[in-house]
Amino acid sequence: MNFDSSFNKNAIDTFIKIATISILVYWCFSILRPFMMLVVWGGIIAVALYPVALWLHAKCRISKGKASGLLSLIGVLLLLIPLVWLSSGLYTGGTEVYSQLQDGTLQVPRPTQAVKELPVVGEKIYAAMYHASTNLEGAMAKYSEQIKSLATTLAGAVGSFAGGLLQFIVSTIIAGVFMANAENCQKAFNKVANRLTNGKGAELVNLSKSTVRSVVQGVLGVAVIQSIMAAVGMAFVDVPAIGLWALAVLLMAIIQLPPILALIPVIAYVFGTQSTTAAVLFLVWCVIVSGSDAVLKPMLLSRGSDIPMLVLLLGALGGMAMSGIVGLFVGAVVLSLSYQLFVSWLEEPEKAKD
Repeated sequence: MNFDSSFNKNAIDTFIKIATISILVYWCFSILRPFMMLVVWGGIIAVALYPVALWLHAKCRISKGKASGLLSLIGVLLLLIPLVWLSSGLYTGGTEVYSQLQDGTLQVPRPTQAVKELPVVGEKIYAAMYHASTNLEGAMAKYSEQIKSLATTLAGAVGSFAGGLLQFIVSTIIAGVFMANAENCQKAFNKVANRLTNGKGAELVNLSKSTVRSVVQGVLGVAVIQSIMAAVGMAFVDVPAIGLWALAVLLMAIIQLPPILALIPVIAYVFGTQSTTAAVLFLVWCVIVSGSDAVLKPMLLSRGSDIPMLVLLLGALGGMAMSGIVGLFVGAVVLSLSYQLFVSWLEEPEKAKD
């Protein structure tokens, strides 16, 4: 009887402790949830850029904290440039279109025959563009619902893009804080990992760092460079909605598919609106952009390509569905890291036998 009573008491005490800890963990998670993605992305940026901060520390003979702050400041400035450019372009373009609509001077250029020859949708696009070029008011009345739907979609996409840039800026600042306190952060992670893995914390942390850096440099870094190259080419041939097409290229590159798949509609548009010479040059540029990863990955010391394409695809798409453009990056890195840790855990018994 005494044994049963003692056992029941211990069981109840254990249950109360576990329930209390679970409630506290849930509350903490709920409180920190709005900042979770920003902090995780900031940590990923910090892990990827910390070697650069160490290089600045050695070359410029400044403290690690100042080197981290300088690197973070440069990152914020680089992110502010496209945000200011996007805001300025939207304001200028919107004001100009509104003014021309008010004055009745807005004109839509007549489509070329090349537009009509596009497969499947060519004739419909040609008819709509021709109607707009000859009778803009009538075309706007006829396609008012489609125009409203398109405007809503574009506004949402632009808002998401701008919000993503702001999140990037905040995460870059957080990354600077992490890098400035890198040694303390590593000690804390080692302690947590040691408690979770029975003394193998250092190995786990080193594997995590190498995986994050390889995915960021070899997959995300190459994808960003390819999207920038594509955007530069589109700017030279006056392609509308460059940011959206560049985002499509970015997504294709992250999931390890040829970026030219996202550029096929753009190439068709350029062939329909530009001269043959300009269109051919743009096509050649797109082929170069799509194949540039073969050169860029070895230059960036990529090991990220060892991650299966399905893992990157699910991580990128799932992350973007959960948290927008920031989730696109975080999802790919987090799922790749989880995959690599899982593979390492599976291989442990074989290593022990050897």
